Amino acid sequence: MTRIIRDIATLQSLVRGWQMQGQGVGVVPTMGALHDGHLSLARLARANEDRVIVTIFVNPTQFNDPGDLAKYPRTEQADAALLETVPVDVIFAPPPDQVYPPGFTSRVHVGGVSDPLEGAMRPGHFDGVATVVTKLFGMTRADRAYFGEKDWQQLQVVRRLVADLNLPVQIVGCDTVRETDGLAMSSRNARLSDAARAVAPVLYREMTRAAGAIAVGGDPGDALMAATDALHAAGFDQVEYLAVRDAASLGDPVPGQPRRLLAAAWLDGVRLIDNIPL
Repeated sequence: MTRIIRDIATLQSLVRGWQMQGQGVGVVPTMGALHDGHLSLARLARANEDRVIVTIFVNPTQFNDPGDLAKYPRTEQADAALLETVPVDVIFAPPPDQVYPPGFTSRVHVGGVSDPLEGAMRPGHFDGVATVVTKLFGMTRADRAYFGEKDWQQLQVVRRLVADLNLPVQIVGCDTVRETDGLAMSSRNARLSDAARAVAPVLYREMTRAAGAIAVGGDPGDALMAATDALHAAGFDQVEYLAVRDAASLGDPVPGQPRRLLAAAWLDGVRLIDNIPL
């Protein structure tokens, strides 16, 4: 059975022993409610590392809506069973007071890349992400950390954080894992009704269609407007953004530099995000 550790000192003692033996350590940070997307990260870490840690912590500081935090699924027993299939060496599942002890006041803010899109829609969200990720790197002392590209802006924020603060961890970005109908895997998908689940793949379909039109010289504004109209026609409640951005900075596209098409939209009371390269 995979070992579950809840206190920092025990984890660091174990990791220190591994690293003294010259073993490489990878970490996969998660908030639990695991699915095949998370498992793909753990499997890649397993293939590349001597030791693998998966963290499970529902981080309260990255939720803008207390109701959303309350509704976030907690499925540790099921998560542990899934991770047995990889397998991983340790699940680190600290209680909140281990991560944010009494008197905790510090915050990590990553400027620039965190400001648009998700940053504008969810003020303070990336401060919460950056703070908890910094702490998890310090707690686990891993050599490499594995993040999915499905949360593209988050991945760029973490990369900027590590570069700016000279943190001794390598960030490994991993391909988005999709259902057979194209929907990006997410813990939030379980909250969709059956009817909404049937509609949800339209997001990826319309993003792909818009990207194709832009790639052959179509006007980006026209392509994005057509995709937005199609999403509303399919039953999406709101399209928060559908935008072409510079892949690294999330600012305006730079000629000759990689671009990314990113989207966030509401369906059946569930907020879905996705992104694809251009």
